[in-house]
Formats: sequence, structure tokens, C-alpha cells
Amino acid sequence: MSDTQPGGAQPATGDLPALPVTFRPGRTRAVLIVSAVLIFGTITAVAVALKGLGPGERLSFVLTALLLAGVLLLLARPKVVADESGVTVVNLTNKRRLEWAEILRVNLRPGDPWVFLDLSDGTSLPALGIQPGIARQRAIADGRALRALTEARSTAGPEAPRG
Repeated sequence: MSDTQPGGAQPATGDLPALPVTFRPGRTRAVLIVSAVLIFGTITAVAVALKGLGPGERLSFVLTALLLAGVLLLLARPKVVADESGVTVVNLTNKRRLEWAEILRVNLRPGDPWVFLDLSDGTSLPALGIQPGIARQRAIADGRALRALTEARSTAGPEAPRG
């Protein structure tokens, strides 16, 4: 996805996804959730199967498995939810609500690990819910859809100067 839309034309309303819409890395999320369940189950089974372990040692195995599964589930958390009033970006440990007018540009340049939102306060917010990881074409399509929604719903059109 390039940094600017060709010709700066605003997308046709028919091309926009219906709101509310949730963008998330589906395949990556599925792999992380399945891995979390398998790791937790395997380590817990090993703790039960090992002879000679005391209750404290078994508990430490289970707590370690729970910690590892928790980290994988945390990595599966990111998403971007667009609705009528704005966008909610849920990253690993934080969640931020943005009005449409706060988003100046949606960027997913070659080599970027995820989408970046250029904001009206001069900062850039990573949106980990749209990432090329396993499904590159899906991420590009999602990034374009979010860009089209932003341009259609922003109070400043794409032709307006953006500081």
C-alpha cells in the first residue's frame, strides 16, 4: 500500500466496508491461540506425568505454562475497530479511542510491521491490528479500507493541507 492514494481522489462510498468493522490479524491470532492452548496443555500434562514431583513443583510447572500461554494470548489481542464515531485501536497493553478527525493518514509502507496512524497532534500511533505478518494481502486490503473510511469520515478532506 503506497503512502498516498493515486490522484488524491476520495473513494466511492460503495467501496467502504459497513460499520462497525473490526480489523485483526486472523491467521496470526489463530496460530497464537492454538499455540497457547497446546503449550499450556503440554506443560501441565508433563507436570502431572512426572513421578517424584511434589505439589509445589507441579504448581510451578502449571504457573509457568499459564504465564507462557498468557503472553501468547496477549500477543493475540491487537485489533482496530471502526464505527460511526471513530476508531478504537487495541494494541498489546493499551487501548486508545480516536475520533475520525484525529486521524490524518493511514500508512502501511513496504517493510512496515503494521499500520501507523498519523494523528492531528503530530504523533504517530501504531495499529497492530493490521499487520502483514502471515496474511500480507489481507493486511494491505484492511489498510486500504481503513484509509478509505478515514478519508470519507474525516472533517478535512484528502485535498486539505494536513499539518
